[in-house]
Parts: sequence; C-alpha cells; structure tokens
Amino acid sequence: MTTLRDFENKVVLITGAATGIGRAAALAFAKRGAAIAIGDVDKRSNETVRLIEEAGGEAVFYKTDVSNKEQAAALVEQTVNRFGRLDHAFNNAGVLPPSKPFIEMDENDFDRTIAVDLKGVFLMMKYEIEMMLKSGGGTIVNTASIAGLIADPFMAPYVAAKHGVVGLTKAAGIEYASQGIRVNGVAPGLTETPMIKEWLDDPETRKVVLANVPAARMAQPEEIAEMVVFLSSSGASFAAGQTFPVDGGQTAR
Repeated sequence: MTTLRDFENKVVLITGAATGIGRAAALAFAKRGAAIAIGDVDKRSNETVRLIEEAGGEAVFYKTDVSNKEQAAALVEQTVNRFGRLDHAFNNAGVLPPSKPFIEMDENDFDRTIAVDLKGVFLMMKYEIEMMLKSGGGTIVNTASIAGLIADPFMAPYVAAKHGVVGLTKAAGIEYASQGIRVNGVAPGLTETPMIKEWLDDPETRKVVLANVPAARMAQPEEIAEMVVFLSSSGASFAAGQTFPVDGGQTAR
C-alpha cells in the first residue's frame, strides 16, 4: 500500500515543473517528504522552488533543455551531486505545436515538438535509467497524453510525439522491470494549465472540447499529480510499462 512515508528522504527529478502538472507534482512529492530537482527552460520554476521551500521542503532548479543531450545528462548528474541519489523521475517537459491542418503543419513546428516531447523523454530516461541501475532501482513516470492513445485533429506532431512516449514507456518498462526500475506513463486528458490557456479563453473552443469529456469538466493539475505520485509509490509496485489515462472518461467512449 502507498504510505505517506514512501517518499521521505527520497529524491525526485521532475522536468517541466514551472507551472501546471509539473508544479503540482513537485509540490505533491515535496509534501510527502521528498527533495525535488527541477529541470526546465522556464524561469517560473524558481517560483515552484520557492513554494516548496516555504512549505519546509527542499528543492533546486537547473535550467535545462531536455532535447539537448549534454544538458539532459548534466541534469541527472547535478541532481545526484546535490542530493546524493536519484529515486524517482517524472519526465513531464513538453510543448504544444500550433493547431493546424496536417498539410499546413510547418516542418519546424514538427521538429521542435518531436525534439522536446519525444526525444527529450528518451534522453532523460536514458540517463535516469543509467543512474538507477547503479543505485539499485527507482521509478520513472512519463507524461504522455490521451493524444498518445487516440488522435486529435490539427495536432499531428503532438499526436506522433505522444504515441512515441507511450512506445518508449513500454520498451523501457519491459526491459528494466526485472532490475528494480518501474517505468510507466500518465495520459492526462484536458487539464486546466497555462499551456492550453488560449483554448480555455475561447468560449466556443472550450465548449467543443468539454463536449467530449463524460465528466463534463477539465482536470485540475493536482488530480494528474496524484496519479504520478501513486505510480511512483509502493502502491503501484506491480505496474510496469503501462500508460494510465486520467481523462474524465474521454477515452472510455
């Protein structure tokens, strides 16, 4: 069973924790006693660190572009140098491409989305797993999306990247489950975060997207964060290589 002590004196590395789901997860882990290392390009991560420290926790922010091999490797190394270990990782950094029909999608937008949302997860997993093999195990949770399970129109690069994250999660999950490293994914549905503010600010778009959600509302970042915490805990000790939707029933249709 999951306990409040699962994360006491543990170290959690989170990418993309400046706002939204990443920040909510950082606060949730810190509340349970973990030290938090954040890798992000967004300086708002400093605010996440401040919130954790004000609550009595310990956190550090390293500016990191996860699509850069050297920076991804350095983030893992800096985390271990600072805290002495790496127990859990949440690979959450991501970007959204502009919403366009498939044939109008710009190659640069495609490349950037794949670089951050897919290659970035691959690189972080590579270095996290290497470190966890040395220390005897750990857990990794990757942020996919329901776009990694089904397809959304006008989002081809994102759909491709997130399907790739689901595949990477399966591949690493079956390779390392016997070596004490559990790799899983979380697939959020529509979640109220700054990343999709433009959608939420348009009443018509908001109405259309909510029409597909049986729960008839958006998720809050904290609701996704709690699934991440669970998948990282002893309560999910037999979960490996799977991606779990948290989507208000959207993909159950």
